[in-house]
Amino acid sequence: MKILVVNGPNLNMLGKREPDKYGTKSLRDIEDDLRALAGELGTDIAFFQSNREGELVDALQKADDETDGVILNAGAYTHTSVAVRDAIAAISVPVVEVHVTNPHAREDFRRRSLIAEVCRGSIAGFGAASYNLALLWFTKYRALS
Repeated sequence: MKILVVNGPNLNMLGKREPDKYGTKSLRDIEDDLRALAGELGTDIAFFQSNREGELVDALQKADDETDGVILNAGAYTHTSVAVRDAIAAISVPVVEVHVTNPHAREDFRRRSLIAEVCRGSIAGFGAASYNLALLWFTKYRALS
């Protein structure tokens, strides 16, 4: 199984950006943790991060041909991007939406996800562990399918 982890705008700033909300782990730390977990699970994992909406769309479209699923933290595009939503709807591999914080416990504008209804599920509010939980779901999902 191969999983692509896609991170959107400002997630490259994890560890520096509002550590009281997002924690002190950097995106690189999260990737290292996921690589270790993927190794334990016998899963191939790849990573992509961009602050540009069109690049996220391209990565999602490419993932349809090259992966078994996507873990997606679309960042602010979660709440604003019809293009990212449409890219998810257009592909056949499952996408799991993740967030480090719990958007439902934050500002009103963060409480609406444009992508949730086209994702297989959402995991939020567990800090960096949200990514690990998504990877564990993919392992279970594959076993069930």
